[in-house]
Amino acid sequence: MQRNAVIFGGGGQLGVELCREFERRGWTVKRFERQMVDITDASKVEEAIAAADPKVVLNAAAYNQVDIAESEPVAAYEANALAVRNLAMACRQTDAQLVHYSTDYVFDGTKGGPYVETDTPHPLGAYAVSKLAGELYAQAYLDNPLVIRTSGVFGPAGRFTPRGNFLELMLRLATGNKPIRVVEDYIASPTYAPAMASRTADLVERNIGGLFHLGGGEAISWFKYAEMIFELADLHPQLQATDAREYRTPARRPKFSALLNSKLEAAGITPMPALREAVAECLRARAGATAHRSA
Repeated sequence: MQRNAVIFGGGGQLGVELCREFERRGWTVKRFERQMVDITDASKVEEAIAAADPKVVLNAAAYNQVDIAESEPVAAYEANALAVRNLAMACRQTDAQLVHYSTDYVFDGTKGGPYVETDTPHPLGAYAVSKLAGELYAQAYLDNPLVIRTSGVFGPAGRFTPRGNFLELMLRLATGNKPIRVVEDYIASPTYAPAMASRTADLVERNIGGLFHLGGGEAISWFKYAEMIFELADLHPQLQATDAREYRTPARRPKFSALLNSKLEAAGITPMPALREAVAECLRARAGATAHRSA
């Protein structure tokens, strides 16, 4: 029996890996980027999903410019919240499961430890509010959507996306002669996109829905993460630690937003790889990575 999957945001670093993972497992994948279907357009979304007749719709599309969202909150809300409503309504019409990706930024970072799914969200800015609203729209319109929160996604396809990722930024800065300053008082759980795609497919193929945290499995400061990247890449730039007081941004960010994957693992899903292992694999994979193109 043919299994159809629709992936929105298929050109992003997570979307690329989702396409490859589901295709590897024998799914027929229909991939959309924004220039193909704008998910803020409800009629276009309904038309695209109805034509594909999918078993699952995965939404890896997002407005993720955290600081710019402070000056254009409506654009962030349209892409991260109202667009999810469009997808949920279209999925309801076709009985497709919706997989929607959210963020650790729905939390305020004051817990002092990794967050679990039952912790109460408290978004700190326009981007975070829009992402939490997207979760609520998925849950409001569908009986059993799969909502996955993640943190600091990175992968080899980041070489080809406009905004890249933290690993790509560090590698690019290392080619210069200036000191690289990275905050040491913000903690996250950076997440490897190929491993994330694999665990997503596992959840889908087991017909599991609900809210899950899927982070990298390790709480680490951005400074320590940068140190790890440079060590594994055998690079030796001038890396200096800084803090939140020096690194002021338009948007407030949670200072400790690492995610705990215990619910995911309790569902029988393979644990995420150690961050060091994932970074090493990403550095190897990016050398031969190519952009994912539609046929």
